[in-house]
Amino acid sequence: MAKATNFALETFTDPSKIRNFCIIAHIDHGKSTLADRILQLSNVVDARDMRDQYLDNMDIERERGITIKAQNVRLPWIPTSGPHEGEQVILQMIDTPGHVDFSYEVSRSLDACEGAILLVDAAQGIEAQTLANLYMAMENDLEIIPVLNKIDLPAADPEKYAEEIAHIIGCEPDEVLRVSGKTGMGVPELLDKVVELIPPPSSRSEDGETNDADAPARALVFDSVYDTYRGVVTYIRMMDGKLESGQKVKMMNTGVQHEILEIGIVSPTMQKAKGLGPGEVGYLITGVKDVRETRVGDTVTWANKGADEPLEGFEDVKPMVYSGLFPVSQEDFPTLRESLEKLQLNDASLTWEPETSVALGFGFRCGFLGLLHMEITRDRLEREFDLDLISTAPSVTYRVVAEDGTEQLVHNPSDWPGGKLQEVYEPVVNMTIIVPQEFVGTTMELCQSKRGTMKNMEFLSEERVELRYIMPLGEIIFDFFDMLKSRTKGYASLNYEEAGEQDADLVKVDILLQGEPVDAFSAIVHRDSAQWYGNKMTKKLKELIPRQQFEVPVQAAIGSKIIARENIRALRKDVLSKCYGGDISRKRKLLEKQKAGKKRMKNIGSVTVPQEAFVAALSTDEE
Repeated sequence: MAKATNFALETFTDPSKIRNFCIIAHIDHGKSTLADRILQLSNVVDARDMRDQYLDNMDIERERGITIKAQNVRLPWIPTSGPHEGEQVILQMIDTPGHVDFSYEVSRSLDACEGAILLVDAAQGIEAQTLANLYMAMENDLEIIPVLNKIDLPAADPEKYAEEIAHIIGCEPDEVLRVSGKTGMGVPELLDKVVELIPPPSSRSEDGETNDADAPARALVFDSVYDTYRGVVTYIRMMDGKLESGQKVKMMNTGVQHEILEIGIVSPTMQKAKGLGPGEVGYLITGVKDVRETRVGDTVTWANKGADEPLEGFEDVKPMVYSGLFPVSQEDFPTLRESLEKLQLNDASLTWEPETSVALGFGFRCGFLGLLHMEITRDRLEREFDLDLISTAPSVTYRVVAEDGTEQLVHNPSDWPGGKLQEVYEPVVNMTIIVPQEFVGTTMELCQSKRGTMKNMEFLSEERVELRYIMPLGEIIFDFFDMLKSRTKGYASLNYEEAGEQDADLVKVDILLQGEPVDAFSAIVHRDSAQWYGNKMTKKLKELIPRQQFEVPVQAAIGSKIIARENIRALRKDVLSKCYGGDISRKRKLLEKQKAGKKRMKNIGSVTVPQEAFVAALSTDEE
């Protein structure tokens, strides 16, 4: 019966009946659970088909409880209170990822909406990530509805956090709605509020004409996914005009033309429709096989007599962190290449190029949006394609100016130019950390040790403080987050965004085994931390590399200057075992003979580093 009453399946809806909104929140504050309840209440999913995290489709998403891809769904709703009581309204919800790595996708999702539900866990309060997304929503002039979730928990303190939210947004504490995504308490009231407060869409044309359905079509691409059977599915939000099946369309920023094979809406499964009118959210299928041809943030218009100006805010997503991925067995190299190609179909922000390492053989240098993106990509490669991989320590992009004035971008320590360098620039980020008051001292200490410069500090409430720093990105990606969590007993939350670059005194530290550099262990570090890195790596390798027949020196060097050294002692056979008593000269002769043999071995011997040693030495989980 539920299916018959789903009036949301009809498209070309009057824009005044549409409400576009998204949910912004930190990881684990219950976005996807709230989305589940909203789906249930609007009767678009049968009770028998209902499952937790309904919109998250990937295994990893479901396991880790995080959303990686933004999802959208179109729902029918009839309010039971407020000015629009009893009217049929279409709600279009976009579920956004909460993690810092995907902030560009979040910004595009916000552009596709007129309002946002700010969801805050009533037991934890507002976190750094939520703040960042909130400021982004405020810049876009979205209507913000503050909501406290998880009020059914025994640890919830709605009064305290309602004040904190009211202080940040500038509303009254009693205007903050209280819901429980798990039990469904307060959710119908929230949806009525959404209908009441969020404005209906209007096309923002310069000449003041609004909702002109006959204007040239402009639609914002806010996500695209790869479907094995149908190719790329592009999710769009119509700003002006109409799009219908069979029309020729053009991507305005990339200039590529396609034909619309299918157009429709998601409610909660894909439903074909005749077309989409102004203000509606839906999908298009054009038969494209590569996600990179329909980029997030692009504008879709008609190929003939289309719009002149694309929508604002399009930018190419730039990788922030680079890491090498190498197969444990070299036979898997072609499989790794194929798997990366398949992943790239689904993830347009992943970049990769082949690289060779003397120590690890053939592999790829991959560019990621951040550490979580790197972890998830590696996880998916190992799971979905059954690969065993070694990843090198992550690094960022440096801009190096040599003495003769030539510039070069370095993604990889092995590409670091030799000789004297005039200037080295490293990327920096604006970082926001929210911590309880008692941990402010230890947090500041940590940030200073990682070369951070403090900008300001603000009290959000009596107990919680917001710290803002400018920090080199290279210092964060290694183990900063783990250290922050352990120093603040897990209470800190962190968010960062790009802030350009700065001049820095950076050097490349090489690790030498028997005087030969092992490229996999090289790293680019600040001159002050070079000694620490050299000592750490030589000690680590001394433990990990098995003893050889001859003595092996493990050294760390900057250029030709050795800064740290450890010796791996030789395995020695007891050559004196057969000598009982007698003259010392006979024993000495045997020992000298052994010594000469070891020396000769050393000259021609090579050190084999076991695979486990690479894995252990390159793992970033520091104490």
